[in-house]
Amino acid sequence: MPYDTVIIGAGMSGLAAGIRLAHYNQRVCILERHHAVGGLNSFYRQRGRTLDVGLHAMTNYVPKGTKSGPLSRLLRHLRLTWDELALVPQIGSAIAFPGLRLNFNNHFELFASEVRTYFPTQIDGLMKLVNELLDYDQLGLGASGGSAREFVKRYITDPLLTDMIFLPLFYYGGAKERDMEFGQFCIMFRSIFLEGFARPFDGVILILKKLLNKFNTLGGELRLKTGVERIFSKNKRVEKIKLTGGEEIEAKNVLSSAGYSETLSLCNDPASPPQAAGLNESRLGFIETISVLDKEPKQLGHNKTIVFFNDKERFDYIKPDEAVDLHSGVICSPNNFDYAEPLNEGMIRITALANFDRWRNLPPEEYKQQKQYWYEKTLESAARFMPDFRQHVIDTDMFTPLTVRRFTGKEHGAIYGAPEKKYDGRTPLENLFVCGTDQGMVGIIGAIVSGITIANRYLLTEKAVL
Repeated sequence: MPYDTVIIGAGMSGLAAGIRLAHYNQRVCILERHHAVGGLNSFYRQRGRTLDVGLHAMTNYVPKGTKSGPLSRLLRHLRLTWDELALVPQIGSAIAFPGLRLNFNNHFELFASEVRTYFPTQIDGLMKLVNELLDYDQLGLGASGGSAREFVKRYITDPLLTDMIFLPLFYYGGAKERDMEFGQFCIMFRSIFLEGFARPFDGVILILKKLLNKFNTLGGELRLKTGVERIFSKNKRVEKIKLTGGEEIEAKNVLSSAGYSETLSLCNDPASPPQAAGLNESRLGFIETISVLDKEPKQLGHNKTIVFFNDKERFDYIKPDEAVDLHSGVICSPNNFDYAEPLNEGMIRITALANFDRWRNLPPEEYKQQKQYWYEKTLESAARFMPDFRQHVIDTDMFTPLTVRRFTGKEHGAIYGAPEKKYDGRTPLENLFVCGTDQGMVGIIGAIVSGITIANRYLLTEKAVL
């Protein structure tokens, strides 16, 4: 008997879609080629520690009882309670440029007051910009085209403030160099400045456990260490799926979170070659360093949850020529959320833009050496924007764009996928759809909402969606 839906990838979007479909008694199977769920937002064990992959913070945070917004919507559609996610809000974050910092938290009034203080001629424009965004649909069902920079120019005339606004938006959701599509800007601005950051005390593992338990309870089937070798189609419809072990399965519909071009590259349909799917588009990669400390960052004088930094007069979000761009980045401390009790150890995570090709062409031994070199250079760069913590590091790790590609299959290790999104989730095959980053929704909340949205639109009856 064929499955109602086969989902490729057990990341946040795949799990959310699986829960939604299984709730309405669909026979659902999620295929995950790795031994653990989570995809871009997962965890791993190293030297006795559980470390998050991807999660700095969940965006779109709203307090318990809020009825609107993406977080409230996903809780409702997945039949989860606010308390189950155990989200704790940030203490406060900052955008740091040479000689100037703008502080913000989960209350927009702080950011507005900072703009009023340092950019008094721009505050009216900022408030008009915000009013334009309030009614924008955050469900990702369709693109609202045009350049975000051109939109912002209508309200913000100071180039420095413009760069400071775009810096966190790019680093937490920018798949395109120097600009983003207007609809994506609306989603990201709201998620960061009008809603905010939060994190469970136990990190991403808690979120994954809740989603996985819900999926299993509803009777969904999960196959770990099971990849897809080929998607066979006939008359513009998926006919069967060949798994890496040789088994073939059938499904009425297929939903993939593997990426648009990555999914089409699995298809046998000659009308959908990888080139047509944008496989060769320029994509942005990142490195991330993880430093475990013998003290909490607050004990060293660092009390910011996240610091987005840039050391040049202007911020330029492009693929660097070097292996790592040391001019800008993100400093995150998982300790600096408003927990009732402290974490067991201090930790600092630093993210920066990276050049996939530079890392790809390194021989294995040189790759290890370069990881150590760029780890040290990245910490040196970040130490200009926070108290120097390097003497307190007791354990380290680092991932590169190659790590991302190896564990997620994303081309060029591009965390945010292809620059051009498929907002409607459709492919050239009538019963093959995509969700996740290439559908246009990024981050944990975005990915979950993407899975729900595509499942609702194409894979459930109208009665079930209502």
